[in-house]
Amino acid sequence: MRHGEVYNPKGILYGRLPGFTLAENGRNQATMVAKALSDHDIALVVASPLQRAQETAAPIAAEHGLAVRTDDNLIEAGNTFEGLRVSVGDGALRKPRHWWKLRDPFTPSWGEPYLQIAHRMLAAVNKARAEAIGHEAVLVSHQLPVWTLRRFLEGKRLWHDPRNRQCSLASVTSLVYLGDTLVDIVYSEPAGASDPQVTGA
Repeated sequence: MRHGEVYNPKGILYGRLPGFTLAENGRNQATMVAKALSDHDIALVVASPLQRAQETAAPIAAEHGLAVRTDDNLIEAGNTFEGLRVSVGDGALRKPRHWWKLRDPFTPSWGEPYLQIAHRMLAAVNKARAEAIGHEAVLVSHQLPVWTLRRFLEGKRLWHDPRNRQCSLASVTSLVYLGDTLVDIVYSEPAGASDPQVTGA
């Protein structure tokens, strides 16, 4: 699952920075997802260590009488633009001193390698599967890690156009296993759709 909407009035790329909490709408989104999953057989709720993911996971865990576990492998992707505005027109990308960071979109050069993201996310999934065997587990992470893992599992190239990500705020990307075999990936938006390009998401 991706976390809910974040309170980000300055519109920066907050990445792994501490202190970014859910906006009121984000808390509502988390509650909506918790209600949508209330009849699921959830035995484990795990979240990224970042505050927005922990807050998104809390109502889901509470609905099932569980504590939120933390897995560092679910954390947001590292990004050298962290703390800066990167929106079109008034962001850091207008400044030539940042352009060298964009030299390799395939790895990418501005942040954590896509393959590394996919591998750590898959490690988190496999750990949760083992702990919740025979039941469901909910893992709360971030847009790029969730989308990267999905593309990896679907056998698609990992570099992509961020504007085309199917990973709305508080969306659920379900990995369906039969034994140890992944048999389906099901995407849903219990809290509604959101634009992947919206700053502050």
